[in-house]
Amino acid sequence: MGHPSGRESREAVQSELPPGQRLQKGWPVTHYGPVPKFRPERWEFRVFGATADGDKHCWTHEEFSALPYATVVADLHCVTKFSMLGAEWGGVPATTVLELAPPAPDVTHVMVWAEYGFSSNLRLSDFMSDRTIFATHKDGELLTAEHGFPLRLIVPHLYAWKGPKWVRGVEYMTADRRGFWEERGYHNIGDPWREQRYSYQEEPGDGPEL
Repeated sequence: MGHPSGRESREAVQSELPPGQRLQKGWPVTHYGPVPKFRPERWEFRVFGATADGDKHCWTHEEFSALPYATVVADLHCVTKFSMLGAEWGGVPATTVLELAPPAPDVTHVMVWAEYGFSSNLRLSDFMSDRTIFATHKDGELLTAEHGFPLRLIVPHLYAWKGPKWVRGVEYMTADRRGFWEERGYHNIGDPWREQRYSYQEEPGDGPEL
């Protein structure tokens, strides 16, 4: 068989894109506010809230960097309508964090906290996906500061705002609570395949009252 025509190739790529998305070459920088300065001696990753043992769990940057490294090949879908396909994300799987700092049995959601008090809420089932990863690398290279170094969360099956840059911790919650963008009109769940972009699209049960 020969190579597919340009039209067929474009159609094949388009079939991998969620509704309303366009293929992006390169990786645009999108964020709110300034890029934080990384100070490794002050950096700490925390897991707190409704943990199984009731304690807060903390890692220094050196300790977190020493956790088992894994890679996930996954797409990134931005709510601004661009999609980047097939990137390799390297870092610490969310499942590793869950194993080291288990949640209490009644935990249903997590809040992922980042620099400057930025936050994003996730259902525990989304956070528990074996493709959710605290990324330190993209395509074998360390993340740049503009793209979230030293740590950003990648949740491939949700819009990219659900994976904050400059992550500093995870709060286990026994009830849902909206994060930064979710309080400002973005959809509480953020499934790109259902085009869940904005809160006015929410159906009963999708999230807490605004």
